[in-house]
Amino acid sequence: MREGYVYIMANRKNGTLYIGVTNDLARRVEEHRSGQIEGFTKKHGCTRLVWYAHFDDLHEARLVELQMKKWKRAWKVRAIEELNKDWDDLWWQLSR
Repeated sequence: MREGYVYIMANRKNGTLYIGVTNDLARRVEEHRSGQIEGFTKKHGCTRLVWYAHFDDLHEARLVELQMKKWKRAWKVRAIEELNKDWDDLWWQLSR
């Protein structure tokens, strides 16, 4: 069984949000931050990791990601602010 992460990237506080899933959060966030990934996050400048959750099972993480993508924006903002009130970039937690 592979572990997984659901994460939210933003371009600024209360800005554009992107929800993703990965089995290697540090690598994936670095790809977003450096612009290696074409698409939504690069187009909208979503380089700030503002929320993430770890799962022991990547399949479970994928299911949670799909659910969260259906959430109203207010629910996503609430999840972020419960963990990260100031929308700080949590990248430093991964780059130890």
